[in-house]
Amino acid sequence: MRHSSSRRVLPGFGLSLGYALVYLSLLVLIPLGGLVARSTQLSPDQFWDIATSSRALAAYKVSFGCALLAAVVNAVFGLIVAWVLVRYEFFGKKLVDAFVDLPFALPTAVAGITLTTLYANTGWVGRFLEPLGIKVAFTPLGIVVALIFIGIPFVVRTVQPVIEDIEAEVEEAAATLGATRWQTFTRVLFPALFPALLTGFTLAFARAVGEYGSVIFIAGNMPMVSEITPLLIISKLEQYDLPGAIVLAVVMLVISFVLLLTINLLQWWTANRHSGRHVDAGAQA
Repeated sequence: MRHSSSRRVLPGFGLSLGYALVYLSLLVLIPLGGLVARSTQLSPDQFWDIATSSRALAAYKVSFGCALLAAVVNAVFGLIVAWVLVRYEFFGKKLVDAFVDLPFALPTAVAGITLTTLYANTGWVGRFLEPLGIKVAFTPLGIVVALIFIGIPFVVRTVQPVIEDIEAEVEEAAATLGATRWQTFTRVLFPALFPALLTGFTLAFARAVGEYGSVIFIAGNMPMVSEITPLLIISKLEQYDLPGAIVLAVVMLVISFVLLLTINLLQWWTANRHSGRHVDAGAQA
């Protein structure tokens, strides 16, 4: 008996792969390769001097430090928001769910102006924080607030479908077996949520590293204090310092690639470990 070949929704694997590679090359690989090739026109000493200048190092610290902090905050509170939206029914739930996607639709410049208006010393929120000695607008803290705002939808929308797939009976079974709420979360729920949570964290971090529009309004853009690397690149372009802008762009590209590769490897290892546990459990059963 001859087995019929499996039919694919998209026929022609070779042709589809070719189109995908050409599309990816034209939009991503060739522009990035050209950027790296252009930076090789500088000598190693010139490249190093530009990349490690005091202003550049301060900008790296602000960009990646604020992006990492905002992504961590979004991972924690994004998980809470996603859990509430999936597991609880309350008045205005549809409205809250729609508000989660607002940073996707809102222009980044509008978000930056809005946040600056709210957190300035005379703003609705800033006027109450100033007596406490907390200054948000025109500080690195303001950058973190802006990055949290634009990044939280990535975590919520990534984790939400996974929570929907976890049946409530799983929690009830754990409670029946004597597990506390904390044990149920750490040993039953969190291992299943962690790969999706790590994906949301990665997306939020990647978006935050390259964010520009919502940050420049609330950051204050003070060199050595609250200046992000994308703004420093724009400043060099405005000063017709193309080699300096290219060097900073290459450094941002390399650091971002290494960080994202590390996170993706961690995600792959976690997913394989989680699936391996399921296989072992099934074999024992």
